[in-house]
Amino acid sequence: MAIISHSRAAQVAYQDLLRLHLDEFASELIGSIEERSRNGRVYLYDKFRIGTEMKSRYLGEGTPELCARLGRAAELRAAGEERRKTMARLARVLRAEGLIGTDRDTGSLLLAFARAGVFRLGGTLVGTAAYALLQGDLGVRFDSEELAQTGDIDFASFERLSVALGDEVEENPGDILQALKFDPVPGVLDRQVWKWRQSRGAAMVEFLTPAFGDERVKPLPALGVSAQALNYLNFLIAEPIPAVALYRSGVLVQIPRPERFAIHKLIVADRRQGGPDHAKSRKDRGQAAFLIEVLAEDRPDDLREAYEDALSRGPRWRERLEASLARMPKTAEILHTLT
Repeated sequence: MAIISHSRAAQVAYQDLLRLHLDEFASELIGSIEERSRNGRVYLYDKFRIGTEMKSRYLGEGTPELCARLGRAAELRAAGEERRKTMARLARVLRAEGLIGTDRDTGSLLLAFARAGVFRLGGTLVGTAAYALLQGDLGVRFDSEELAQTGDIDFASFERLSVALGDEVEENPGDILQALKFDPVPGVLDRQVWKWRQSRGAAMVEFLTPAFGDERVKPLPALGVSAQALNYLNFLIAEPIPAVALYRSGVLVQIPRPERFAIHKLIVADRRQGGPDHAKSRKDRGQAAFLIEVLAEDRPDDLREAYEDALSRGPRWRERLEASLARMPKTAEILHTLT
């Protein structure tokens, strides 16, 4: 398949728009920065007073980039009006340059979730909706057929992180979804709700969390929802990256790293073999093949590291990967030349 890059102007505009959205997030600092350490990592909170009560709002892991931005919060706040005008202009540039935008239903949902704090509190957009946003990060044009929505919009988060944060969304995702005409779908056995179906269409929103053996429904306290646990998901959502969904002036979200997305697709494609998920399995392999071809050219070290990581996780992981790659000789050869 031919890989067609976006123009240099589009690639620069996307990176500028992402930077400005990250600046916008940092400009919303209300009080002082509080650091909390857990398991060797530092997490940052916005500590402020409301009346006589002290509040803490989770901001993210204490990376040098986030610390630097928060250190400029006052300066960024003062430049807010001009920044928002530039964001709108850059979004127009990206549309004119051919980046595929997010449809209205998905865009309004992502915007509402972003405002509620779903992504700030560890939520990661996964599935085809996330795949579509990798076009900006990778700077390449995606095949419109591969971008065709399955009808699902999936979000994932680590249960342990959700429990440990000590913060929660400003508006419950279930309430947002019902306002957007999604109906809850209770589980068959325990009646817990982790997915919602659009009442006027086929779209389905699901919340997921990594499983380590037992694939049961678990709570995500920070997000105020329950989630279906799935094996192999921990690999996908480790070390997620920020991205901009092209809706209005852009929506800042969190998505998996492209190399992890590609390797994870090889694994889940094998899980879906046969039955009603056969078409999804074929689509998984198509997305994996395209990403691996792009990454092998532009980011071979990242791709090799992700592949070797997955191979190192045990025989079941290797069996899944080998089964998918047996159907994808060109992709298998690309990965073989990297290791």
